[in-house]
Parts: sequence; structure tokens; C-alpha cells
Amino acid sequence: MLMHQGIGRDTFNQMPDTKAVHALYECCGSVTWARKIAATRPFADHDSLFRCADNELFALSEQSLDEMLTAYPPLGKRPGSVRSHAEQCAIRDETPGMMAALRAAAHRYEHHFGHRFVMHLCGQDGASVLRAISDRMHHDADTERKVTRNELAKINRTRLERMLGPEGGYDNW
Repeated sequence: MLMHQGIGRDTFNQMPDTKAVHALYECCGSVTWARKIAATRPFADHDSLFRCADNELFALSEQSLDEMLTAYPPLGKRPGSVRSHAEQCAIRDETPGMMAALRAAAHRYEHHFGHRFVMHLCGQDGASVLRAISDRMHHDADTERKVTRNELAKINRTRLERMLGPEGGYDNW
């Protein structure tokens, strides 16, 4: 769960660097990425932040990407654990059998590629995630790294949106 939720773009732009890095770190688990984004402030709008976030994610070294991936919990570890991948997004059928199947598939994936499986889970059911793991097992290592970065970008976007709140901010009531 993010500590920084709905803070607004203006507040984010005005935060001291250390607080901005902390808020960004909550979104992705990479100090390197968070520092680069924080150093780029101020952002004129949400889209400029999202573009910067994507650009910096795709510019990360493989070592930094691996460090980022260790911040993601293993898929299927426990019911509800998948929620942390994309905040309130969760697999719809978290039965013990499905969680065991996801855990086994994620273990095979990690053994094959050397890093945890990540996927933007919003609206997915367990069978869809299992199919995605199976499909991605056919990728070569370079292709899978690109897919992984794309999935991380989707997750980061969801978390950044939640951190900032709506573009116009929340009404003060």
C-alpha cells in the first residue's frame, strides 16, 4: 500500500528531494529510478511525469532492473499478495488451488529467466495469468526483458496515478 496517495502534482513538485524520492520509490522499488524522476521535477502535468517515468524505466541498466524486480513479491505466495503488484488490482479467483498453480508457474518462470514474473494484473483472472506465464516462457531472454519492462511501466503508471490523484487535484471540502 502506498503511503503517499492523492498528494497532487503541485505538492509532489514542491516536495523536498528526499520526500519525493521516497514517494516515487513506493511506486517502483528503485532508488535509481526514483532519484532520476525527482531530479526532473517540476512536471507541468501528469502526462509529462508518466513519459519521464517510462523513459527512465527503459533507460535503467539491467542490474538496476534486477534490483527493481526483487521488490515485487512472488506471485501466488499467499491470497491477497497479488494486490501489491498493482495496488487494488487483484486476480479475481484467489482460491488455494489457483494460488498453488500460480506459485508453481511463477517458480518455473523465475528459474527459467532468473527474475520474478511481473504483470499488470488489473481485471485478470488466474487462468489468464497462467496463460500469460506460459506464453512468456516461449520468449528469448531479450524479448522477455522488454515485456517485463513494459509490464513494469504499466504497474508504475497505476501507482503514480494513485500517488498523485486526479489531474485537477481533489476538491477541498
